[in-house]
Amino acid sequence: MPTFDADALLKQLLYNPDNPLLFNNGFFVFFFTIFMVLYYIFKNNIIARRYIFCFFSLYFFYKASGYFVGLVIISAIVDFVLSNAIWRQQNKKVKLTLLLTSIVFNLGMLFYFKYTNFFIELSNNLFHTGFNPLNILLPVGISFYTFENLSYTFDVYKGEFEPAKKFSDYLLFLSFFPKLVMGPIVRAHDFVPQINKPYRITEHDFAKGFYLIVSGLFKKLVISDYITLNFVNYIFDAPERYTGLENLMAVYGYAVVIYCDFSGLSDVAIGIARWLGFHIPTNFLSPYQSKSITEFWRRWHISLSSWLKDYLYIPLGGNKKGSIATWLIALLFTTGVFAAAHFLLHCSVVVSAIICVVVLLLFLLPAIIKKEKAGMAASLNLMATMLLGGFWHGASWNFIIWGSLHGIGLAIHKIWLLLTGNALKKMNNTWWYNTIVILITFHFVCFCWVFFKAADFTVASNMLHQITNDFTLNVWSGFVANYWPVLLFMLLAFLLHAIPDGWIDTKIAQTTTIPLWVYLIVFFGFLSVYSLCKSAETVLPIYLQF
Repeated sequence: MPTFDADALLKQLLYNPDNPLLFNNGFFVFFFTIFMVLYYIFKNNIIARRYIFCFFSLYFFYKASGYFVGLVIISAIVDFVLSNAIWRQQNKKVKLTLLLTSIVFNLGMLFYFKYTNFFIELSNNLFHTGFNPLNILLPVGISFYTFENLSYTFDVYKGEFEPAKKFSDYLLFLSFFPKLVMGPIVRAHDFVPQINKPYRITEHDFAKGFYLIVSGLFKKLVISDYITLNFVNYIFDAPERYTGLENLMAVYGYAVVIYCDFSGLSDVAIGIARWLGFHIPTNFLSPYQSKSITEFWRRWHISLSSWLKDYLYIPLGGNKKGSIATWLIALLFTTGVFAAAHFLLHCSVVVSAIICVVVLLLFLLPAIIKKEKAGMAASLNLMATMLLGGFWHGASWNFIIWGSLHGIGLAIHKIWLLLTGNALKKMNNTWWYNTIVILITFHFVCFCWVFFKAADFTVASNMLHQITNDFTLNVWSGFVANYWPVLLFMLLAFLLHAIPDGWIDTKIAQTTTIPLWVYLIVFFGFLSVYSLCKSAETVLPIYLQF
């Protein structure tokens, strides 16, 4: 006769650092079922529904990160109070002081948890200070909810959004569990007005949500995890042990992995939100179909790139002017280039200085061509944005290099447009020209992914060395024989990626009713494929490290 084990139940309900609650966690099915039952029972009681949502969101975060849930609550309290004080305040100096308080609090908390040890290590290397690294754990999702807090207070300060009057509204905006741990970054003016609307979900909403959830889980749990465990991790752990071909295919594999991981979990979050009556904008739009690096950033992690544009690039001056911050960050950037050349590439002081000058001139070239100070400022603002965007991802030189490379790529594209003007306008509509520029863009992005994925600069340089110096097609047949399932999943990922934007929406809109048995067949089909490909080793989402 079965017995009730209270201790086992309690262990399930408590946070387990070895098994955090994520969308692919078995406990999530139980969690989401209980939540949906209560949410549906109280769907017409807006107040009860809001508190149920807050409780389950905070509990979800507790199960994912333990007592760091307290940081979310503290952040919500501080920015709720400050935003309402900013809105009521008439004195401009006081308003600015309150805004700066919010900025210092949020960035200070992010800096402490994420960058303290990085700067301790930097100080030890540069000045031989001998500080000991601190035992600091990175709270899950801190980068996301910090950016959401900042955008909220910025919008209130500019008068573009009236702050929430109820604390539970703001807490729900910040802790909304589908997106709290892995994004996307949601804007308050898009989300908060939806909180107190009557719950209504159409058949189209359910179908679209189902498609996003199942396809997102398939991309993450089947494609991304399989390629990660069975190929990519092996190569990136020790690239010098493998041929150039294997290293190159690992870079392509990681391009698939990071896209399927990021976009898959974003799709799951957006799909769950759709089932709950919330509409969150699309976060990825087939980015590897981009014809330029500029277009890539309009398609890749749209919530992040648009945040950087609205709250960093434009405040720095955008395309119009520069600011003191622009020049300070430009100085920081060139200092970083010098340090990277001198300490990572082991170049002499003179060579490092020459590299700094060349990189800086690259950014100033658009201004030189146009003979406009605004063009120079725009290049510097772009450089600053991408540098900080790279640093946002993690406290590592590799992320700084990754962000800097994308800044350089954007500058080169701007120069290309200035030099060519309308000369290539006719070719823009030809298939062969589009194919060439898509391939160039894709391979530049892949080159940058090497630094994003590699554990350190040495691993990245070893991988690039193998690709450029030990590349041969003689091992192709053996490679295919060993890794044909990986290649099959990579091909499948690129085929899914090739689906035209909006095609699924069109098909769902054209279908008036989808029978229940269709949903069941698709869902159990996914479970069958997942069970065949599932590994005993859990692959945590990539964004958990940010």
